[in-house]
Amino acid sequence: MPNRLRHSADAMAGFWVTFSSMFKKRLTEQYPEKKEPTAPRYHGRHQLNRYTDGLEKCIGCELCAWACPADAIFVEGADNSEDERFSPGERYGRVYQINYLRCIGCGLCIEACPTRALTMTNDYEMADDNRSDLIYGKDKLLAPLQPGMAPPPHAMYPGTTDTDYYLGNLPKAGEDVR
Repeated sequence: MPNRLRHSADAMAGFWVTFSSMFKKRLTEQYPEKKEPTAPRYHGRHQLNRYTDGLEKCIGCELCAWACPADAIFVEGADNSEDERFSPGERYGRVYQINYLRCIGCGLCIEACPTRALTMTNDYEMADDNRSDLIYGKDKLLAPLQPGMAPPPHAMYPGTTDTDYYLGNLPKAGEDVR
């Protein structure tokens, strides 16, 4: 008899958390109608940034792909020409893909980027029902053009060098260059 009583007491102790939570007030979040703000340093979706004139910051160096422990990034660099210029340097990232089926959101690619071309946004709604849609290409990753930016390819600001771009010595978007 004492053995049976001890087993009953053990079962009641095990169910204590369950029983105590049954009588608490329920907490319901109204997602997606009411979205809570993310933390300021939240690691969300990646974004390829642009300079103030619309040229891409990515120089196609592939350091982000080398730094990725999950092998989720594929970059294929190409050479810029004077007729078709996508970035201020000699090279640009012709093909840029991030496979979000593999990405672990660690941010090592961000630290490896020498031009701060790659950053992470606070966007976290990336769920999809098709696996191929979770491989983001350059079209989904590039930052949208702001007013005053021209879509590449186009020439650099007159009188500027690659160094001016990398140091940020550029006029603001839409500002007269003279």
